[in-house]
Amino acid sequence: MKLHSDSFEHRGVLPVRYAAGKPDADGYGFADNRNPHLGWTDVPAGTQSFVLWVVDTDVPTRPEMAGVPDIEIPLRQARTEFTHWIVVDIDAATREIKEAEHCNGVSPKGKAPSAVGPGNGKQGLNDYTGWFATDPDMAGDWHGYDGAFPPPNDQREHRYFFRLFALDVPSLNLPERYTAAEALRAMRGHIVAEDAIYATYSLHPKLHKAL
Repeated sequence: MKLHSDSFEHRGVLPVRYAAGKPDADGYGFADNRNPHLGWTDVPAGTQSFVLWVVDTDVPTRPEMAGVPDIEIPLRQARTEFTHWIVVDIDAATREIKEAEHCNGVSPKGKAPSAVGPGNGKQGLNDYTGWFATDPDMAGDWHGYDGAFPPPNDQREHRYFFRLFALDVPSLNLPERYTAAEALRAMRGHIVAEDAIYATYSLHPKLHKAL
């Protein structure tokens, strides 16, 4: 199975229009937050559904440092993962997700779970749900895609992995409100193929590349 995107080059820089955050006159703010195009080929026989997972693997483990003036998050700080999109039960006939088909702008308090996912898939919670949990203007269940918004004081350029899994079952039978961790557990023993591509993004003034 082969995954590709018409929106960015594998191992290249993620264009700003697919990010949730961008530099602005005040330092940084919300960006266009469009989901990028994705397409895939060479699907193995026996595939009954797909799962899509978009994850930042370079997230600092001390979130209290994010965006703090006059503090730099060092390269060697321990890192963790942050889910930006999880979709299960994507129909086996699906071969493409169009740009901005499922997200075009930041939705305070998150998008509704009733939004149809790629190929009639079921969109789960991304990790902005936890990030904004204490912000009364933004708190809610963040379903579907929401793009890159790395700390502007992070010395590390973040990598955003777009991972596609072909499964041998038509559905993972997950509840409407589910997380990436729950999806990954349910997938065990059902993966027949997978592929991944990634793009990089940073808001640090010395690392940001405008595309």
